[in-house]
Amino acid sequence: MGKKHFNTTTSKKEELRPVEVYFARLDASHQNPANRLLHYICVPLMVLGLLGMVWAIPFPQIGFLKAYQGYFNWASFLIAITIYYYLKLSPLLSYFMLFLMFGFSYLIMQFEVWEKAGGPQLSAVSVGILVLSLLGQYIGGKLEGKEASFNDDTRLVHLTPLWVIYRLTRRLKLRY
Repeated sequence: MGKKHFNTTTSKKEELRPVEVYFARLDASHQNPANRLLHYICVPLMVLGLLGMVWAIPFPQIGFLKAYQGYFNWASFLIAITIYYYLKLSPLLSYFMLFLMFGFSYLIMQFEVWEKAGGPQLSAVSVGILVLSLLGQYIGGKLEGKEASFNDDTRLVHLTPLWVIYRLTRRLKLRY
């Protein structure tokens, strides 16, 4: 058997996990403090709006769910797939996202209660939240003055909510 030779001079870029590369790209394209603030507000609202829209899609009645019928819907699948994807990238950040999704689910259930009491439909509220959050993101992009980073890689759109949580964990000095 021959000797295995290892390159001991690895650069910092080679040591980065894939999620760190994406976060670095998002950091580079979000330098303006006002744009970052708008992202911290609008990205969670965008997730809430999307989750509410998916929640509003009628789900078939499944007999064995009984009392839990209202808690299990298409949004449940979206949450499960998202958390699984994020878990592969960063377990700690995926746990934060899971708790955020629980909070959003509770809020959406309150929107449903409001709808039953004569308020606006969940889908209308969700679309309104989504439109306002996208408007805030658009304004932030104009303030930044750069082309959106997700134009190069569409995965960055899916990772932006995780990036917002990552920025929070960095402020709290948590290792993700």
